[in-house]
Amino acid sequence: MPIIKSAIKALRVAKRRTKINKKIKLNYKRAVKSLRQKPTATSLKKTYSTLDKAVKKNVIHKSKANRLKSRLSKLL
Repeated sequence: MPIIKSAIKALRVAKRRTKINKKIKLNYKRAVKSLRQKPTATSLKKTYSTLDKAVKKNVIHKSKANRLKSRLSKLL
């Protein structure tokens, strides 16, 4: 356990960000999975949105999102 005040705060922040990042990651993975099972135009739009949000929050890299979008658009 950290002893220094700033290290204690950094640990709290890291735990909080980890929770948030896991939620964002789970959302985009769920969206991609549902699109692969039932490819529709509306689900494609929703998936694009969730991928863009994950990129904006620096959960995944922009290139990964673009790669996923490309592969998913081929399904339609």
